[in-house]
Amino acid sequence: MSEDSATDTFIAHRNLLFTVAYEMIGSAADAEDVLQETWLQWAAVDLAAVRDRRALLVTITARQAIRRLRAVGRRRESYVGPWLPEPLRTAPDVAARVELADNLSMAMLLVLETLTPTERAVFVLREVFDVGYDEIAQVVAKTPVAVRQIAHRARTHVAARRPRGATSPAETRAALAAFQRAVETGDLAGLLTVLAPDVVFLGDGGGVVRATPRPVIGADRVARVLRGGTGWLGGQPSAEAAQVNGWPALIIRVDGELDGVVAARIDDGLVTGLYYVRNPRKLARLEREIAVER
Repeated sequence: MSEDSATDTFIAHRNLLFTVAYEMIGSAADAEDVLQETWLQWAAVDLAAVRDRRALLVTITARQAIRRLRAVGRRRESYVGPWLPEPLRTAPDVAARVELADNLSMAMLLVLETLTPTERAVFVLREVFDVGYDEIAQVVAKTPVAVRQIAHRARTHVAARRPRGATSPAETRAALAAFQRAVETGDLAGLLTVLAPDVVFLGDGGGVVRATPRPVIGADRVARVLRGGTGWLGGQPSAEAAQVNGWPALIIRVDGELDGVVAARIDDGLVTGLYYVRNPRKLARLEREIAVER
């Protein structure tokens, strides 16, 4: 195809392709690398022979994302401490697109981490982007019948692990406000009222900065971790509300410098997961909004 035509088509679908890759990998840096690989392959395609350019671009992206996911999966096995997805600062309108926001949430991305690369690809392409079984079969090199079976297995797996009950952004904001008070003032009373007894706190420092080396489980233990936040953060913390992965979140600064992002998972009205991303390698995209698309 001509370079101009190839470029125009790629740019027109770039946000969609990034979202596909990010949903499949959970890393914006790796998703960007996937887009580079997709472009190189796309630029060599004979456009005249392509009936559906969008479908082919999604197929190429998904194949590259599966390869990348398998590679990063091996790296994550040796990751220092808990691994959390790379947070994305998203525009306010993403929250209004409820299905997109739900699938982008930190909680949902962690659920997707429990799938195999093939299961994750099938689930994301089918359930999030409504790609047909025949097209998915070409991506994962399976028969359409096998893809349907994988999709059923993945849906069942995800349904058993995704957040329970309807959660509103207002509930999430209230929970995060309680977290903010706990970190900034040491006042745990409000936080304890919204924490589930079996709440899990995950801190991701990636071995670069200090974080909890393993999951902290239970409301009392989580409260102890957060008590006197200035101690384990190493300075004076402050928090600002932000839209991250389509949901309310907190951007934490210590002595005015960016320190991390806090997101929450809520089940049946109570916080069952608190996720604090401190690894500086995952914070580069928090100063600007990232466009995502279904």
